[in-house]
Amino acid sequence: MIGKKNLQLTSGKGWYLSGMVTLSLSGLFMAGVSAAELPREAVLPLSLATKAASAAVEQCTKDGYRVSAAVVDRAGVVRALLREDGAGPHTVDSSRKKAYTSASLKRPTAELGELIAKMPAVQALRDMNENMLILGGGLPIEMGGEVVGGIGVGGAPGGHLDVACAKAGLESIGISTQEKKEK
Repeated sequence: MIGKKNLQLTSGKGWYLSGMVTLSLSGLFMAGVSAAELPREAVLPLSLATKAASAAVEQCTKDGYRVSAAVVDRAGVVRALLREDGAGPHTVDSSRKKAYTSASLKRPTAELGELIAKMPAVQALRDMNENMLILGGGLPIEMGGEVVGGIGVGGAPGGHLDVACAKAGLESIGISTQEKKEK
C-alpha cells in the first residue's frame, strides 16, 4: 500500500514537472516570434457579407427572378448564403461555386468563361477544382486593394442577369462595380 501510494505521488510529480518544462520551452519558442512578423490580411465582416447577399437576392426578386446568393471569404469559406423562396435547389451550389471561383481566381466568372473560349489551352481551369463554376454571376470582393472574398448569384435566366444582381450586392456595401464590368 505504501509503495503504491509513493509510486502514484512520484508519477504525479513527474507529470507535473514534465508539463512545466514543456510550458517553459513553449514560452521560449514563442518569445522569438513577434506580432509584427505575423501576416495581416483584411477580413470580410459577416455583417457586410450578409448585407451583400441579401441585396443581391432582393435585386433579383425585384427583377422577377428567384435566385440564391452566396458570399465567401478569401479562402472560399461561405460567410453568407441566402436562397429565395421558390428558387431551385441547384441555385445554392451554383451561387456558392461562382463566389468561390471569383474569390479564388480573383476575377469575374464571366470573364474567366470568355478567357477559356478564346484560349482553349486554359480549359483545364474548368476541371481544376470541384468547387469551381465558370459561368457568369460571380464577382470578386475587393476592399483596400485586395480581394477579401467573392459573391455569386445563381438562378436568373442568364449569367448577365446573375451579374447584375451580384453587382447590386456589392454596391449595397459600398463597393463600386464600375471596374468590375464583365465583358
